[in-house]
Amino acid sequence: MTTLVGVDVGGTFTDLFFMDEATGTFCTAKVPSNRGDEAVGFLEGLKTFGALSALGSIVHGTTVGTNALLERKGAVIGVITTAGFRDVLEMRRRDRRNTWGLWGDFTPIADRDLRVEVAERTLADGAVRQAVDPAEVANAAKALADKGATALAIVFVNAYANPANERAAAEAARAVWPNEHVSVSSEILPEIREFERASTTALNAYLQPVVGSYLAKLEAALASEAFSGAFHIVQSNGGVMSTATARRLPVRTALSGPAAGVIAAAEISKAAGYPDIITGDLGGTSFDVSLISGGEAALAAQTTIDFGLVIRSPMIEITTIGAGGGSIARVDRGGFLEVGPESAGSRPGPVAYGQGNDRPTLTDANLVLGRINADRPIGGKLARLDVEAAREALAKHVGDPLGLSPEAAAEAVVRVADARMAGAIRLVSIERGHDPGRFAFVPFGGGGALHAGALIADIGLKAALVPRFPGVTSAMGCVMADIRHDQVQTLNLTLDGLDAAGLDARMAAEGAAARAVVEGAGLTVGRIDVVYELDMHYLGQTHTVPVPLPVTLDGGRTGITGEIVREAFEAAYSRAFSRLLPGLGIRIVNLRTAAIGRRPAIDLAALAPDASASVAKARTGARKVWFGGWTEAAVYARLDLPVDALVEGPAVLEQPDATTLVPPGQRARVDRFGNLVLERA
Repeated sequence: MTTLVGVDVGGTFTDLFFMDEATGTFCTAKVPSNRGDEAVGFLEGLKTFGALSALGSIVHGTTVGTNALLERKGAVIGVITTAGFRDVLEMRRRDRRNTWGLWGDFTPIADRDLRVEVAERTLADGAVRQAVDPAEVANAAKALADKGATALAIVFVNAYANPANERAAAEAARAVWPNEHVSVSSEILPEIREFERASTTALNAYLQPVVGSYLAKLEAALASEAFSGAFHIVQSNGGVMSTATARRLPVRTALSGPAAGVIAAAEISKAAGYPDIITGDLGGTSFDVSLISGGEAALAAQTTIDFGLVIRSPMIEITTIGAGGGSIARVDRGGFLEVGPESAGSRPGPVAYGQGNDRPTLTDANLVLGRINADRPIGGKLARLDVEAAREALAKHVGDPLGLSPEAAAEAVVRVADARMAGAIRLVSIERGHDPGRFAFVPFGGGGALHAGALIADIGLKAALVPRFPGVTSAMGCVMADIRHDQVQTLNLTLDGLDAAGLDARMAAEGAAARAVVEGAGLTVGRIDVVYELDMHYLGQTHTVPVPLPVTLDGGRTGITGEIVREAFEAAYSRAFSRLLPGLGIRIVNLRTAAIGRRPAIDLAALAPDASASVAKARTGARKVWFGGWTEAAVYARLDLPVDALVEGPAVLEQPDATTLVPPGQRARVDRFGNLVLERA
């Protein structure tokens, strides 16, 4: 079958993108999410495309893992570790929430009485000083299960150098553990640095029951509808994995949903001629920002989801703030207006939804300012939005305390939200040495295009590129994403006297193992690329630089040599620090391997407006929109605009999944793919 469906379950809406690869036809859907039972919205959205039995494959971007981490709603976990290392999770790197404070607080995800030590010792060179006693491990596992732990993490010091003790312990623990939720550090992250390895392994265990039960529920629901195709999950690195891999490595889903949107934005912008972009995903709860330079999303080896919750696994670099359409506006005790991070979500949602919330949100503010059409709410489930209720809430909670009219209060809410979004964009651009003037902004999510014009003006961005379907861009990214499997192994080799043949054999073995995971994923790929990267530094340094290698797996060999490694290291080090340190020895710390199954490219020209589109057909009228005062703005049905159409601001462009605002002094042009290019007039 050639039908693909991407499904992105967000905090407010579930977005879907359907593509028939054989005919090039597509359609979209947007339904409210059902928080607490996401399978309801998931199935409801799929059924809008017809019988599930006719679907070929489904690729899902999920926030279940993200929410479980942020809300601390994972499983009760037990930890078995080396004697003397019981408190690694709690000690961390001795960091504090407030860098300059004299105190800090942190509650680890595993209580101290659920962290148990056993006698064992592996040295840093891999030598086993003391073998583990399987009976001691089995007794520890039974005791943790009796205390209520439903998932188990086994983390032995230096297990990355020799996993023998951990493997013996895992075998003993799995024999007595009541379920399959056992995470072992040498299987999750065979990499040096005990805290990062312990944290990643513990968080994997923390998420296993949550993500596992969620996927089981979805698979059962799909089976009940006679779906027999492939079902896959988007990873935080922007690739796709099988549900079996997701159950084993749920920690890799921590940024699943936002990553899919970045992948789609990168593909759309490259095709449109904008290789340098900053993405902004504005949903109901958060605003997620990522910078893409040269058409490639940046991968971070390590991410902190929340204070102290460190995951060492490749993830697309995404910065998230609590500023979404459902973010609640309030005046604090000091008289300052704040927007977010608390969100009304999908239930009860903004005041205008009429579902019981009486506190104003960013969506309510945009509605009162005339930027959102009360008679055509996105998602299609509500007949009309209650403008008067939103106006009263803004007056009560913002206007009266600040002495502002309801419209001025709504404008203040939008300006504060814009300032927070601009701050997030500056964080990933200016504060990292990038000139925002050479980047285009790609807004998506249900609310991104409402704020694109203000962000262009505030930050000095080159332009904004609004995708054809901004509200379902993350769902589109699900069907665009390649299949990917990453793995890492600590080597600790010096470059002088390097055994190149031994390194070649290690790389070939790692590449073959990663390739096998991709081949077993069950999705059609054009080819499988195996790419390698080394973490390296000069002897005496603590931190490493990532060193991409210009080799790939070919016939069971990579052809790596010491000279290739040296040249690659010096090029990477020069890019990072603009100088080399001649005379110092060089160390290879880690080998990183990625197998990437390249999916067939989607022809984005299929998204372009059809021949019947015209500006006259698209123009639906005009209405008053507030820009410091009421101004007459033209209103267009965005999807009916033809290629090369030019719309001068002020204007509002409406479509079922999102609304685009063109402020005064700006204009929007439709490119050949149906994207809107928003620029200063």
